[in-house]
Amino acid sequence: MLGEKNHSSVTEFILLGFSRNPRTNWILFFLFLFLYLFTVLGNGLIVTLIRIDARLHTPMYFFLSILSLLDLSYATTTVPQMLAHLVSKNKTISYTGCVIQMYIFLTLGITETWIFAAMAYDRYVAICYPLHYGVKMSQTLCIALVVSSALCGLICALVYTVFAMNLPYCGPNEINHFFCEIPAVLKLACADTSLNDQVDFILGFILLLIPLSLILASYVRIFIAILRIRSTQGRMKAFSTCASHITVVTMFCVPCMVMYMRPGSEATPEDDKKLALFYNVISAFLNPIIYSLRNKDVKKAFFKLIGRGEDTQ
Repeated sequence: MLGEKNHSSVTEFILLGFSRNPRTNWILFFLFLFLYLFTVLGNGLIVTLIRIDARLHTPMYFFLSILSLLDLSYATTTVPQMLAHLVSKNKTISYTGCVIQMYIFLTLGITETWIFAAMAYDRYVAICYPLHYGVKMSQTLCIALVVSSALCGLICALVYTVFAMNLPYCGPNEINHFFCEIPAVLKLACADTSLNDQVDFILGFILLLIPLSLILASYVRIFIAILRIRSTQGRMKAFSTCASHITVVTMFCVPCMVMYMRPGSEATPEDDKKLALFYNVISAFLNPIIYSLRNKDVKKAFFKLIGRGEDTQ
């Protein structure tokens, strides 16, 4: 396996999940099934509304639709398998399946982090340069930001995955997690993982702190511009367009920083599962609620779709 056939004997892993109690697992099954179905429905609805309503054909909503697609895909990478394992005695995943899941999960997560930075830049241009917004945030630039974010995700996720799965895995093969996440898998390696910890920290710095720094810089400029607005109503309106984004970024990035930038020796399986659950499942579940409840344009588009309040102001 990846050049370690003499040492690696593991052909499949067992995902221990959350509990060995069948009753607890059934309760968790229905809870996570509800969260997943709402995640699919909510994010799918946002993508649909943005696509069919011409009033939402702006850079801000273009990035929001990309974020919703990422959230939907992000949850789908792990939750269906988790649901199956909660009610099944067979909790195995093949070595190849584990590698694929790890790579896709990381690709989507890294891409989402940079999309957050693109959304912050969009808000910066909209508030600080409103008269030049249409020119500065051109369709070409928006597409370029999304494509570059995806390429960064694809390349950096490959580095993460290769460094993790190039280690020998000779047993035991029980992953104390609900999916193949790198920190949990590395604990099973039959070799020193200090180099992996260093790589994870460096990549975590690049992929989390740099986008967060760009987001922070954007919002410092945004808040300075907001404070210059004379009317209280104008300031509140400008701030409300940023509040949802700040909330979502915090929910996603802070747990990711804790997970990927601390040494593996400081991590406990239960803490890892809680953190992963938050930025993988809970964040994707809450994003549609946060954006739809605080966004009048999205609500207008929804009522128009169902035939109520068409073209209401």
